Amino acid sequence: MSERLRNNLIAGLIVFTFWCISFSTLANDPIITESTSTVTTNGNQTTRVESPPPSAISPNVGGSNSDLCTISSSGALGTQILSLSLGATYTEKTCLLIKKARMLSQSGMKVASVSLLCSDPDIWQAMMDAGTPCPIDGLIGEEAKRAWAVRTDKIPMPEKENDNASTKEKRDKALGIMGAIATALFIF
Repeated sequence: MSERLRNNLIAGLIVFTFWCISFSTLANDPIITESTSTVTTNGNQTTRVESPPPSAISPNVGGSNSDLCTISSSGALGTQILSLSLGATYTEKTCLLIKKARMLSQSGMKVASVSLLCSDPDIWQAMMDAGTPCPIDGLIGEEAKRAWAVRTDKIPMPEKENDNASTKEKRDKALGIMGAIATALFIF
């Protein structure tokens, strides 16, 4: 599962949780204030005030530039007592890699661009499968293929442990935020 998909799932879970909590608060009765006062004309007056819950507005976390490598998520929750809004951004590593490679290619450094892209294990494997091995030590083509056979220590490998750790950290952080929100709602 790609990092971008994981980040979108975490953001979607947070927004869905806010959505569920906000709909559960809509079922509550509105705040009703009743008061009775005596007027100098010896009449009674009853006032009934129904007020809507405080509003919470989701922050706009992303920028207006569509050429950013960040994913943003935000959500808001408003109840009779408390309003809360949160926002976060995540940087997409693959997007940054593509942008760097594009800049190298536009500068006329095609081999350096391909070499940078080859730091991704999937791209490296695709290049080998296509019969066009990634450049290594300034070598390209068949010379690069022979060099890769000797320099197996330089072959990029998937970093599953780091990906799982960062995903776990993000999930734990999201769960911590949701727990804090739930605790605040129960206290108030």
